[in-house]
Amino acid sequence: MAKLHQSSFSLDHEVLINILATQENILIIQDLDGVCMSLVKDPLTREIERQYLKATRAFDGHFFVLTNGEHIGRRGVNRIVEKAFDERDLVKQQGLYLPGLAGGGVQWQDRYGNVSHPGISDTEMAFLETVPQKIEASLREFFQQHNGGFNSEKFDDYIQATVLENKVSPTVNLNVFHDVLSEQAIYVKLQQAMKNLTQNLLEEAGTMGFKNSFFVHFAPNLGRDEQGKEIIQPASENDSGTTDLQFMLRGAIKEAGVPFILNHYYYLQTGNYPLGKEFNSRQAPQNKAELLTLIKDNFDSKIMPTIIGIGDTVTSKAEQNGDKLIFRRGGSDRGFLELIQAIGKEFESENLVVYVDSSGGELKNRKPLKLNEQKTEVIEGIGDAKDTDDTLTLNVVFPGGYQQYTKVFQEAASMRKQGNN
Repeated sequence: MAKLHQSSFSLDHEVLINILATQENILIIQDLDGVCMSLVKDPLTREIERQYLKATRAFDGHFFVLTNGEHIGRRGVNRIVEKAFDERDLVKQQGLYLPGLAGGGVQWQDRYGNVSHPGISDTEMAFLETVPQKIEASLREFFQQHNGGFNSEKFDDYIQATVLENKVSPTVNLNVFHDVLSEQAIYVKLQQAMKNLTQNLLEEAGTMGFKNSFFVHFAPNLGRDEQGKEIIQPASENDSGTTDLQFMLRGAIKEAGVPFILNHYYYLQTGNYPLGKEFNSRQAPQNKAELLTLIKDNFDSKIMPTIIGIGDTVTSKAEQNGDKLIFRRGGSDRGFLELIQAIGKEFESENLVVYVDSSGGELKNRKPLKLNEQKTEVIEGIGDAKDTDDTLTLNVVFPGGYQQYTKVFQEAASMRKQGNN
């Protein structure tokens, strides 16, 4: 019988529970939205289960998040965590914040809510503070030229839900306008207008001396083009396509966060940082091969943990290019999951890629896993059915979404806690 790291689309959650509960040298790197809470159109309405948050403490030092969202601010995850307990002091005292990297890899937090921004200058932060106002101005200008056919009295509310004033990743969230616009054609124009805005912001930053400071992340996306820029996913009849356009710091890509977390994990195990105490995600290479070389050259194989990467956003889409069929492979979680898979093969550490099906959330831009009638086997994955050469293997999947995953996580945490007593 194949081991779990050799499996594809496994529904054997009991084996995963056993690994999480009993294996000492493990490192969990987990996305947030869609994984441990539902995908929603308005980030302010997100909720997270109290028992799940308590369960994370059983993996203290072995569990870290890696998200494009942020820990802090009005729309940050910390506020959701505090709301789950209705007592901020309790959350801090008991270490119930989610430790790890936010902002794609540039906002670090321990489980007591102590936040830092490794590798970011004050001048870069100052430029980022100006971005939300520019997004709002651009949206207002767009709708002066286009009649969206929506309730104009609620326009300011729509703007508030669309402009996310994140500290290190100001974002355009188009979900609400996708719902209220009368014509899909206008939404597609809005997508393009916001893409043009972010390009203009990059050019403006360049004239101010920040030519290599920022980039734009599209979620979901269709991978990267030949220049390394992410490809926007246009809306279609039943798919909202790219809904989030995030103005982010260069280096704030999830895969660059993996060596940062590994560096910290090794410090917890040995008292030494393989990449140095001051290493941050922005210093990491930007492609998988160089990242893998960095890790191979600096991390002791005897200490390398079994890394379990958990995400929900992986895409694959066929595209006709002349007489040739090509595949655009992307998604916010693909990069860090592919790197974790590659590390597992390089170090023979039996790493696992875990996929949580978030298609049941409010966002209609996720393809669901297809099961057989008995619900015992996955008969069609999340990528394009014609894409049979995708190298990313989803070892374990959760068709039941975040509810199913967090239940398994809590069970494993309970067993691990009992085993350590």
